[in-house]
Amino acid sequence: MLSGTHFYNKTVRKTVAVFGTIFNNIKILRPGATEEKVPISYGPRKKFLARIQSDTSGSTAETIAIKLPRISFELTSMEYDNETKLNKFNKRNIPISGDNKNANIVYQCVPYILGMQLNVYALNQDEALQIVEQILPTFSPEYTVTVKDLEGEGTKTDVPIILTSVGFNDDYEGDFETRRAIVYSLDFIIKVKFAGGVSKESLIRTVDTFLFNDVNTNLKTNLPYGIDNVRVEVGANDSHPLDDSDTITTTYGFDHNE
Repeated sequence: MLSGTHFYNKTVRKTVAVFGTIFNNIKILRPGATEEKVPISYGPRKKFLARIQSDTSGSTAETIAIKLPRISFELTSMEYDNETKLNKFNKRNIPISGDNKNANIVYQCVPYILGMQLNVYALNQDEALQIVEQILPTFSPEYTVTVKDLEGEGTKTDVPIILTSVGFNDDYEGDFETRRAIVYSLDFIIKVKFAGGVSKESLIRTVDTFLFNDVNTNLKTNLPYGIDNVRVEVGANDSHPLDDSDTITTTYGFDHNE
């Protein structure tokens, strides 16, 4: 049964958007012209090929062939990642703004592998290779980006994007009136994590330690507790996560009745 409050962080949507953003500033240089930015959009390869091969003579606005070169990308698969699975009882604290006594607790995220395909369409090899050769040096074969709020509010997650294969296809068939389409297909896998439910828990701000010279000492009949005691306490105004600016007080021989 599903329980608890969940982060509606739209993991897949964020990951796909980040993937597309990586390639949104690719440009080509045409002979005797200035640089031209290559448009990119989400969509299936078959639909773009159908648009490219559309007959533009006497066509309506809905069937006009698209301008090349162009880049498209799409989500192709989603599978559980057994290799990076961790103990499901692991948990992490996420600070709550304005509350230094409690924190949101998120248990171990579930790892998945998303398959992505990037397609480069061009009318000639020169333009296609200009695009592909700007992409390949970035992946060797992995490129890691940091995504905010992927595992809960206030988190930052490193997301590896791995290039797995590069394919080439020249769809030039038929007579001379048929429009040519050179397509490079680049396949990637992206390792993401899905966050589960979130709960609110109190933070430990004081730790008391008692030292004894006899493991059988009865606490109830030996006061003060043990031969020595130590209290480590976080400052009242300090909040998680702690750093060098926070105050941590260590008291030896504190009054156990406090």
